[in-house]
Amino acid sequence: MSRSVLLLRAVNVSGRNSVPMARLREVLSAEPDLEDVSTYIASGNIICKTPTKPDAACSAVRKAIVAEFGVDTPVIHRRHAELVASEKAQPFPDGEEKFVHAMFLEGACGPGAVEALEERLLPDERLVLMGDDLWIDYGSGGVHSTKLTKAVLDRALGVAGTARNLRTVRKLIELTA
Repeated sequence: MSRSVLLLRAVNVSGRNSVPMARLREVLSAEPDLEDVSTYIASGNIICKTPTKPDAACSAVRKAIVAEFGVDTPVIHRRHAELVASEKAQPFPDGEEKFVHAMFLEGACGPGAVEALEERLLPDERLVLMGDDLWIDYGSGGVHSTKLTKAVLDRALGVAGTARNLRTVRKLIELTA
């Protein structure tokens, strides 16, 4: 059985966009194209059997979250094999697990996006775009000291995305295996 993860963006962060995972699982049990649904941590990782129509499933999940919780958040799909390939190719094997992040994008980013982001990097930060995944090493300062804020990333990329640290990516690979 092929498994996937549906990644929610910016839920249960800093007391905003509250989406209780137990209730979300109940709501999603009514979705016809979602089977064997579970969640991992409160930041919005939905593990499920790979939907037959992933784009339609993402759209249905987004609509269900708006209807039930009043939160409109992008929902990004990655198959197990895509997670494995991205993690295996990630460009920062020497980076710390908690400071290396994959930003999973809904699609291709706009022209000049990487260059615009590179201009804002702090001295020990690095980033590499690999397909629809932007890998960022926040260096020793971590995400709390970066200039690559959500607003900066959104503006430069021109496409929705959601980030997970390398530790979480590896756990999602394990859960979708």
